[in-house]
Amino acid sequence: MSGRELTMLGEGRVELLARIPRSSNATFLVRVTCGGDSSHAVYKPESGERPLSDFEPGLYRRERAAYLLSEYLRWGLVPPTLIRDDSPLGVGSLQWFVPCDYSEHYFTLYEDDPETHAALSRIALFDYVANNTDRKSGHVLRGHDGRIWGIDHGLCFAADFKLRTVIWDFAGQAVPDALLEDLAPLVVDVPANLADLLDAAEVRALRRRVQRVLDTGVLPVDPTGMRYPWPLV
Repeated sequence: MSGRELTMLGEGRVELLARIPRSSNATFLVRVTCGGDSSHAVYKPESGERPLSDFEPGLYRRERAAYLLSEYLRWGLVPPTLIRDDSPLGVGSLQWFVPCDYSEHYFTLYEDDPETHAALSRIALFDYVANNTDRKSGHVLRGHDGRIWGIDHGLCFAADFKLRTVIWDFAGQAVPDALLEDLAPLVVDVPANLADLLDAAEVRALRRRVQRVLDTGVLPVDPTGMRYPWPLV
């Protein structure tokens, strides 16, 4: 994706179209219009967040943080995501809408298309580093152009280890050296724009998770068999 998406998300007029059903928090499909150009985006306002005992309000910041982590690593897994405080229902995240076939998700992609496995295993690694506690199968999309995306990252980056994901098919497999090289700088320094969205304990925990991957060189294994979200899709 190009800078056009970020420009539209950051400068466009945001118009509510519909609430997206079956979301734990209020999530909206919106139209973003900038000049003569318009497109769709997904809007998650802080005002629509359910109170949680293990995450502070402001999950929209974690949506943005996941995008920044993906971009820092040059993995391109998360659609462009910005924070807007002038959207219809107040401050929240605004993420570029990915047109795709919604009958496809992680389970179908893994079973039916082995060519997606490299991208899917990269999402598994990303989720470990980001400490994603809610990687459902439906949070993995294949765009109409064939590109694999991960969405819905509001429950990431906790200081306590909370990983819950459906992507365990690659557990114990070696992480390619190129991906380890991408991750290595995070042990020393987390970029300021990402760190500013987290607290100090969360930044330290992010660095520890990266160090663990570098030390083991393999994708994480769940010895408990319990680290799954619900529902699975």
